Amino acid sequence: MDIELIKNILAGLTIAIGVIGPALAIGKIGSEAVKALGRNPEAASQIRTLTVLALAFAEAVAIYVLLISLIIKFV
Repeated sequence: MDIELIKNILAGLTIAIGVIGPALAIGKIGSEAVKALGRNPEAASQIRTLTVLALAFAEAVAIYVLLISLIIKFV
């Protein structure tokens, strides 16, 4: 096989497998935030702040995976 084909396949697999964790984490964070809002609506501002912070950290992992995938593809 050609080296470019191997790089493309490896980059695709990296991004496909690497975003499974962050996707599940984002779903779990959202689910738990909605549950917390249902139990205690008065704490909405605190819950929203912590939820956005947790989502940013989970999304950062997906961005790292994207960077690794681009490195594999273009280097």
